[in-house]
Amino acid sequence: MNMKPLLYSLTLFLTLFFNLQVKAQTANGAILEFAEKSFEFGDIVQGDSVKHVFKFINTGNAPLMLREVLTTCGCTVPKFSKDPVMPGKEGEILVKFNSEGKEGRLTKVITILSNATNNPARVNIVVNVQPKK
Repeated sequence: MNMKPLLYSLTLFLTLFFNLQVKAQTANGAILEFAEKSFEFGDIVQGDSVKHVFKFINTGNAPLMLREVLTTCGCTVPKFSKDPVMPGKEGEILVKFNSEGKEGRLTKVITILSNATNNPARVNIVVNVQPKK
């Protein structure tokens, strides 16, 4: 019995199997997961500025790159790093809200554009702006 064809077939099968396994693992890419999707400041006085840090983790298996962080108005300003966040590592987005000229209960949506498989991602802040006394 000639073992060469059997050995060749087994080697080919194992090579294809491991190649598919590696492709399946890398197909996931970066995944952006936030610790919290929303943060409520509660009541603040008109003219106050408040800030909050949204923490996230890259639960994927590829480096995560934040490209842009968009807000619904100029009263909400995000700050973030454009450095890659490696798999399993954490990052953060600082969001500052200036209530000058605002009043009432407001929800501000922050949209995060990245290379993540769950792109775009969104978080929001909620604030109740009380008039100055």
